[in-house]
Amino acid sequence: MVSALGMAATLGGCGSTGSSDVTLKLVAADYSRLTSDSTQKYWDSLVGAYEAKHPGIKVQVSVYSWSDVDRKVKEMVDAGHAPDMAQMGSYADYASEGKLYQASDLLSISTQGDFLSELADAGRWNHEQYGMPFAASTRVLFYNRSLFDKAGITPPSDWDELASDARALKQQGVKYPFALPLGPEEAQAETMQWMLAGSSGYTDDIGTYTLDSVQNTRTFTWLKDELVDKGLTGPVAPGKLNRAAAFAAFTDGQVGMLDGHPMLMQEAEAKGVKFGTVPLPGRTGAPKSSMGVTDWMTAFKQNGHAEQIGSFLDFVYDQKNVLDFSREFGQLPVTNSASSALNASEAPKDKALRPFLAQLPGAQLYPTGKTSWSEVSAAVKQDMGQAFSPGASPAGLLTRLQAQATTADSSAVN
Repeated sequence: MVSALGMAATLGGCGSTGSSDVTLKLVAADYSRLTSDSTQKYWDSLVGAYEAKHPGIKVQVSVYSWSDVDRKVKEMVDAGHAPDMAQMGSYADYASEGKLYQASDLLSISTQGDFLSELADAGRWNHEQYGMPFAASTRVLFYNRSLFDKAGITPPSDWDELASDARALKQQGVKYPFALPLGPEEAQAETMQWMLAGSSGYTDDIGTYTLDSVQNTRTFTWLKDELVDKGLTGPVAPGKLNRAAAFAAFTDGQVGMLDGHPMLMQEAEAKGVKFGTVPLPGRTGAPKSSMGVTDWMTAFKQNGHAEQIGSFLDFVYDQKNVLDFSREFGQLPVTNSASSALNASEAPKDKALRPFLAQLPGAQLYPTGKTSWSEVSAAVKQDMGQAFSPGASPAGLLTRLQAQATTADSSAVN
């Protein structure tokens, strides 16, 4: 009997996780651009490979758009049905409520040590890592080479040149001389890009919100006066224009300039658009820093399963799998091993990502370590576009957002 029980225990530990018949639920964000279901196919393939090696563990993946994923996770958590894992834009609010596992509770030492240090540090709340970077990107100014050649202009190096280029493009009948997507899909990114170009940001060096800083007020007043009010941002109001629509217009040849991330390269190349990239210029030259974005993998404690979650995530962060994701969706790898492999590769798609990867170490990220950030980000997504409505005041809108941020921060646990 003892021998039989011992054998059963050994068989039950298949996959070296010490347990069997566990189903993990993962909520993932949708990175599909060129095909509508490529993100689901990616996860189906990855999960299939994992389950083949760990027959006692099943993984169910639900994919939601970036417009919905954070809200969906919140609804699940509020209803008492938190997923085992969720890929989101923030993590600190759940960490402060004691709902997340620390990375050290889950991952092997080798996996933890492989994260790019600047991204691992950005995933910390209260000095412990709860946010595990999953994908990263930096932002640059994309421009349509064909439209620029037709207008006889060169890429801008400061704001005066940017406005001059936009005017020249409009004279050539370009529909969107400069596309300014400040709709609710990703207004927080476009907003931060321009904050950095204007030598400010969401917070100061000690983490205090500075949305209504003198620099930010000057930046968005310039945008409204010199681009929006002069009809240089296209027929759709900035507050109504989402990133996906702006990207689609660029790949259709209707946009002269816009801020974009590496994924836009794939889309433009697929449509045969000739494009170039330069840093988004500052008022008088290069900005003090570029913008970086990291998406976070998190793991909730509610269902337990720490060992199984850790086993799956160690597999997810294997060098090959990180590279496969980066190549499939035009994202930057978040681990040292995958970054080194990409830098050493001579494949054209890998070489195209290198300029973005080179920006990442010094890039400015969202203040995701603040528990108030998810609330502040939501407010910016919802309201920032209103600053550019006819008769609106960017200064007034920034003052209102600053008040909301200050209130959210004072009541949060940071």
